[in-house]
Amino acid sequence: MKALVFSGARIAGIKDLVVPRPGRGEVLIRSRRVGICHSDFELLADRYIIPFSYPVVPGHEWAGEVAEVGEGVTDFEPGDRVVGECVVGPGGKDHFGFSISGAAAEYFVARAEWLHKVPETMSYTTAALVEPFSVAYNATRAATVDPSDRVAVLGGGPIGLLTAMASLGRGARVVMVEPREDRRAKALEIGVHAAVDPAEVEKSPEVLAMTGDGTFDVVLETAGHPAAMANALRLARVGGRVVYVGIDVARSAEVPLGLIQAKALKIEGIIGSVGIWPETIRFLASGVIDPTVLVTGVYPLERAEEALAAASGSSGNIKIHFEVGE
Repeated sequence: MKALVFSGARIAGIKDLVVPRPGRGEVLIRSRRVGICHSDFELLADRYIIPFSYPVVPGHEWAGEVAEVGEGVTDFEPGDRVVGECVVGPGGKDHFGFSISGAAAEYFVARAEWLHKVPETMSYTTAALVEPFSVAYNATRAATVDPSDRVAVLGGGPIGLLTAMASLGRGARVVMVEPREDRRAKALEIGVHAAVDPAEVEKSPEVLAMTGDGTFDVVLETAGHPAAMANALRLARVGGRVVYVGIDVARSAEVPLGLIQAKALKIEGIIGSVGIWPETIRFLASGVIDPTVLVTGVYPLERAEEALAAASGSSGNIKIHFEVGE
């Protein structure tokens, strides 16, 4: 079979590998759609938030079809359409597609307990967005977003746009705070009520008309940029809720920590989306939002290097998918 393999730092290519066989409690999956994430580039650059080693097959945003089940597997059978969680193993110590080889291959193996069936009515494109959307949905869930809320989403990358969608799906009024004009335009396209540059947010007429004073009931930080992470505390209203989604593993920023007490803020950081995948799948299956509009390019696995270039931050694309075996 063909697989995308990261053999070392900044060394990626398609290799011929032996099709794996499922062991006890495992499932062999025929890959169909695989998304490329910013975290894949972190992996390729030899840095990630947990230990890993090369060579490794990336791919943690995926949808596929069960090809074979191992001994003891009773909840799945060949032909089932499935997606799988990323943060796995005892205590979440492993991440699928990072410390464990992932789905960017024609076939791969996963443990049955990581998997979830998706409805026949859900396309593989939507299903491959369950993983990143589950993170966005988890952020809105942590912040208990509802129709009364005025929400600021900081960062207009894929997770930020999905977080805005999840907030809209929960009925909130949403402002996207993003420096790039093209990402602000995409945010308006998906239905946010305003999209503003970070330097303008507190004096934006649209924001002031919505909030009265430029602060928000909920601030969802998705950029993982120190300046945005600091700004989240300033943009939250008194009694507001702040959820940190974006990841930065090394940098720092100065911020007046007194704002936490002065505003009586409720602050939470989330990593992944363990425990809410069935709920996430039901939310997407309802059709209240359509995340597939964020997929701006689809490539066969054989064109992996071209796909990785298209998914780089400077390309202007939002979400790139591999189409495998179709």
